[in-house]
Amino acid sequence: MKETTMETIEADVHVAGGGISGVAAALAAARNGARVVLCQDRSVLGGNASSEIRMHIVGAAHSKRGKPLETEAREGGIIEEILLECAVRNPQRSASMLDLILYEKCRAEPNLRLMLNTAVTGATMDGSRIVSVQAARESTEHRFDIIASVFMDCTGDGRLGKEAGARFTTGREASSEYGESHAGEEADSYRLGSSLLFTARDMGKEMRFIPPVWAKRYTEEDLQYRGHSSWEYGYWWVEFGGMLDTIADNESIRDELLAIMMGVWDHIKNSGHHPESANWALDWFGFLPGKRESRRFIGQHLLTQSDLENAVHFEDVVAFGGWPMDTHPPQGIEARDLSPANQPHTHYVYGIPLRAMISANIDNLMFVGRNISATHIAFSSTRVMATCGVMGQGAGTFAALAAREGLPLEEARLSKALVRKTQQQLIRQDAYLPGIEPELRNLASLATVRASSEQPEGRASNVIDGHTRAMHGDRGVREDLAVPGTHRWMSLPLPLDHLPWIELEWAESVSLRELAIVLDTGMHRRLTLTHETHLHKQLEWGPQPETLKSFRVIAYLADAPEEEREIARIEDNYQRQVVIPVEAERVVRLRIEVLSTNGLDHARIFEIRLF
Repeated sequence: MKETTMETIEADVHVAGGGISGVAAALAAARNGARVVLCQDRSVLGGNASSEIRMHIVGAAHSKRGKPLETEAREGGIIEEILLECAVRNPQRSASMLDLILYEKCRAEPNLRLMLNTAVTGATMDGSRIVSVQAARESTEHRFDIIASVFMDCTGDGRLGKEAGARFTTGREASSEYGESHAGEEADSYRLGSSLLFTARDMGKEMRFIPPVWAKRYTEEDLQYRGHSSWEYGYWWVEFGGMLDTIADNESIRDELLAIMMGVWDHIKNSGHHPESANWALDWFGFLPGKRESRRFIGQHLLTQSDLENAVHFEDVVAFGGWPMDTHPPQGIEARDLSPANQPHTHYVYGIPLRAMISANIDNLMFVGRNISATHIAFSSTRVMATCGVMGQGAGTFAALAAREGLPLEEARLSKALVRKTQQQLIRQDAYLPGIEPELRNLASLATVRASSEQPEGRASNVIDGHTRAMHGDRGVREDLAVPGTHRWMSLPLPLDHLPWIELEWAESVSLRELAIVLDTGMHRRLTLTHETHLHKQLEWGPQPETLKSFRVIAYLADAPEEEREIARIEDNYQRQVVIPVEAERVVRLRIEVLSTNGLDHARIFEIRLF
């Protein structure tokens, strides 16, 4: 009989959980030089966004925050990179294509070992420190002992932290406990429930639906607060389990959700109230509940309603949020006389501190995603996937820089210098941190900037001001943290007789090794993979029209200052941040000549960085 294989793996950072937060954390850590192991207990990445559940990724920009050139609240960074990739490579809006893109991103990183179908099962402790984590892959009968410096729980349910003995809480706090007006008068064990989604399509002919005998039965009165007039994509309010244990009772919650979902579809098809649904049929429906809430860890800081509403400025901010405080009745669909959600908005986007992602009692444990240190009310905003993703990038970057400097987590979190270094690295890698000023430490900041043309609100000099989005407008950042301005160069509309250009000139020649350009991708708009027609119509699905499609980089050298030397040419670009290795000595002038955009009638560039 073959014995179960045990393998010991050593890494700098172990990330448990391959949802959006875990993928972003693992990519950020690996790209910043750490050796990373990412364990995911399913066969695909993405968690609630994966093809197994199919919830669209939402965040700050999906909460009525967005005005061109003023409020650009989309998350940016790794999440932006993934969504732009999906918008271009997935015009058919396939759920499985997002699975593939996430898989490709992880496979592309040489520092990242991806382990699918691998679940955390235990932890070996030395006092308050995790020595190693045990994991199992049942499909191959393998066991793993993973040794790391930093362990990061991105499992949602908090499996790794629970095995390590990390302090956590569940349920809802009383309003008096943290002065939260949106909380109830009494504390209880209830939480947000889980949902199952479906997709359906018009088959062009009458389609019969025969419900299972165990399907629920619903009337129009039962669903009076739950809109169901469109049928291509299921309903988040098909929700159940908030009064149960969403971990221990997950199987029975799934069974009940199937009965609810089938009952809702039976009502649509067979009640007689929706005869126009005659040609519609279910195309896909989930068997894996999309879970909203289970454990929340206790960290070095506990986020509360006040932190969000007042947009408190944290010195160790590494992410931001802006989704409403979105609570649901724990009875889910059984609360038939109640609105399925209460969603008060915060006026500003708010910062999320690193301390809310570091355990209060386990020395080398971080946690990212819906299990961070927050009250039920604060969690109801931070829980959405785009916000979880930017937290992942923040935490992963910090963990990698701590590993590079040889600092254990308990020392690294106290180092203000390392926190500042992390913040500046995040800004360079297209994260946005409210109230954190960028450091202008690159050759571009020493140059004189000029352009072929510029608009009054899009001066050429903006490309070296260090800011890569506008967030001073309505529902942006707090006024005292805002930096007004568009922060981008905008040429006049593209002329027919010559191409727009922007250039940097130095008084003394410089040597160049890397050029980084940050482009406009319309971050005032929503962008997400969705199967809901109403939401999809609000998107630009494909290359974003503001983005430069093709451009070339021309160097002028000290020994021949009028002679053009093309050192790079980019074609068919759709990404926001373009990093180009260059080899150029004794450069006195560098020009970027715009050949085309993806649709806009003028050229835009946020930032030019040179090293």
